[in-house]
Amino acid sequence: MDAKQVVDLLYWRDVKKTGVVFGAALLLLLSLTVCSIVSVCSYVGLALLSVTICFRIYKGILQAIQKSDEGHPFKQYLDQEVALPEDVVHKYSDLALAKLNKTVCELRRLFLVEDLIDSIKFAGLMWVLTYVGSLFNGLTILILVLIGVFSCPIVYEKHQTQIDHYVALVNNQVKDIVGKVQAKVPGMKRKAE
Repeated sequence: MDAKQVVDLLYWRDVKKTGVVFGAALLLLLSLTVCSIVSVCSYVGLALLSVTICFRIYKGILQAIQKSDEGHPFKQYLDQEVALPEDVVHKYSDLALAKLNKTVCELRRLFLVEDLIDSIKFAGLMWVLTYVGSLFNGLTILILVLIGVFSCPIVYEKHQTQIDHYVALVNNQVKDIVGKVQAKVPGMKRKAE
C-alpha cells in the first residue's frame, strides 16, 4: 500500500473501502477490550474458517447438482504468490532500524540533558502522560487514536481555513509566553540554532 492509497483511505475517498478498514480495526480493538488477544485471534480464525468451509461445501454441492466441473472455488487465490519480496523486507527493516537508532539517540539526548529546555519539555510530557495513563488504558488510547486518525483529516479538509486561523493564534500566544518565560528565568535562553 503506497502513500496515496493511505491518504485516500484516511480521507474517505472510497467510503466502502474506508468503512471496512475502519470498522474492522475498531471491532478488533473493541474485542480486545473484552477478550484476550489469543481469544480474539482464535474467534476471528474460527469465523473465517467457518465461512470458507461453508462456501467450499456449498460450491461442491452446486457443482454436483449442476454436474459442472468448475474446480476448487478458491483456486485463483491458492495459485497467487504470497511470499514477501526480499528487497521489500530489507527496505522496510532498514527504515525501521534507522528510525529506532534515531529514537535511541534522541532519548539519550533528552535523558542526559544535552539541552535543558528540551529535557524539561520532555519531563513535562512524561508528567502529563502519567495522568493520561491513570485515566485511560492502552487499548482505550488506541481506540481514540484510531477514531482520530479516521476523522481528523476529513474534518480538517472541510474546515481548513478556520482551523489554520485558530492554530496560528494559539502558536503566537505560545511563542509569546515561552519568550517571556525564557527572558525571565536565568539559564533558559535557547541556544541559536
